[in-house]
Amino acid sequence: MSNSFQVVVCASVVPDPLQTLEPVTGPNGPALKNEMMLPAILDPWAAHALYEGANLVKQVAGSALWLVSMAPKAKLQQVMMTVAQKVPLQLVALDGPSSGFADAHQTATALAVAIRNIPGLDLPRLLLFGGWESASRSAGVTLQMVGDELGIVDQFQGVDAITPQDDGSFEVLERIEGARHQVSLCAGPPAVLGWATGSLGEPRNNPQVGMANMRTIMPALQRAVAATISSDGLQYANVTTPKQQRQTRIVKDVPADEIASELVQWIKQE
Repeated sequence: MSNSFQVVVCASVVPDPLQTLEPVTGPNGPALKNEMMLPAILDPWAAHALYEGANLVKQVAGSALWLVSMAPKAKLQQVMMTVAQKVPLQLVALDGPSSGFADAHQTATALAVAIRNIPGLDLPRLLLFGGWESASRSAGVTLQMVGDELGIVDQFQGVDAITPQDDGSFEVLERIEGARHQVSLCAGPPAVLGWATGSLGEPRNNPQVGMANMRTIMPALQRAVAATISSDGLQYANVTTPKQQRQTRIVKDVPADEIASELVQWIKQE
């Protein structure tokens, strides 16, 4: 169908946030202590994008959904055993680092190449989904750079909903400052949508969906292209665990500018 969408979701695997994450300096730069031993999950931000993408594909006949992920192949296989039971998808796997210390520019280039090489993908019908923020990829900047690499101009960040129209256009509900939303009407794909929390809960596990997905996921993992992400030119001055500190003071009738100035002074003391 001419009004159908081809949805590509960029998502990586991250350490389970319930684990203690301790930064260390390794031979290739900053890393997490025992990172390969930590249990992994799909990036929570990107997971919202995946579920919203699957819902959109279900609504619009003729649409298709791909999940493009770069991570160590063993870790990705572990995570996909669970994710595969959530929604029908086609996996495009890249065997590379999933660390948040990896260069976001090189990561974006590798992902863009992988997306361009998806068989049968029609770029003018592409909706590129991902997390507005990220638990690993440099605070969510990677998705925007992937869009730039693919020449996609229309980009929306902080998306909570997308409503397709009969003519192929779609309405986007996008978060803005002041706890408000902005409603935009996009004439059609291609577009980049960085998702916030969306409006859908996590789908229940469906063993039948999982078995159908695994027939294509396992071959995709075996064909995973190695992505070499170097640390040349990328330097971190300091990597430490955030301090746990709480100082509470209740005040009334203080101007916002005065509160902001006091917060700035407090931050400068750190």
